[in-house]
Amino acid sequence: MNSGTAFSLPSPAHISHDIDRAFAEDIGAGDATADLLDADAQGRAELTCRDDAVLAGSAWFDACFRRLDPSVRIEWLLQDGQRATADGVVCRLSGRARALVTAERSALNFLQLLSGTATITAAHVQAIAGTAARILDTRKTIPGLRLAQKYAVRCGGGHNQRMGLYDAILIKENHIIAAGSVAAAVQSARRKHPELPLEVEVETLAELALALDTDVDRIMLDNFDLPQMSEAVRIAAGRIPLEASGNVDLHTIGAIARTGVDYISVGALTKHVHAVDFSLRLQLD
Repeated sequence: MNSGTAFSLPSPAHISHDIDRAFAEDIGAGDATADLLDADAQGRAELTCRDDAVLAGSAWFDACFRRLDPSVRIEWLLQDGQRATADGVVCRLSGRARALVTAERSALNFLQLLSGTATITAAHVQAIAGTAARILDTRKTIPGLRLAQKYAVRCGGGHNQRMGLYDAILIKENHIIAAGSVAAAVQSARRKHPELPLEVEVETLAELALALDTDVDRIMLDNFDLPQMSEAVRIAAGRIPLEASGNVDLHTIGAIARTGVDYISVGALTKHVHAVDFSLRLQLD
């Protein structure tokens, strides 16, 4: 797991756009409940993490509060990528009380989701410790939050596969059918997008042999069982990196890594998220 590292964030504009959407659905025309507080009231708050978890999403958390109170003071006791202990304080805030209560839910929603993604990623990374394999995410993300979740994967020690359909090519079964063969699909992709990384998915050892004779950067082994994976590693002999995909969870990933594959993609990192429990308690000055 990464610890104490500054991870590359999405742009401030992208984070701001995430906040726009979150506030539009939660605050709308205004926080009617916060009107109960005096407009000039100042407050302080402590953020407690109820779970043992890997922190991720502090930039989104900060941006929520600063959107409503640019002068809010936020002191983090942990950085993204570091592990919080259950019932430990991770952050302290002070500023306008109305802003603190209005931004609270949106800020916590980002933090609980992204910390959940980082935490499950860290568990998968730990499960393959001692092997050379790397954990990859997929495109199975919450709509509109892909860059945020992929950032959280990095906080948990994982690596990003492609961001979308635009920055890398992954040739799958239907692409091969449409092109006529593995070789034809690869040749077409190289001709049209020579600048992009190129990966091809195979479902059998026979297809693997065909893919090894093409100009690809990586080969995905789709739903191979362990003996097939081991044989694929033997056949490839390090010529092209291999990525295992399908039927991967915390119970199976260790054995998959020990076959010698280079990468293991795990859709559950971003698809099946168990949110981390955070609590923000306010005190008026």
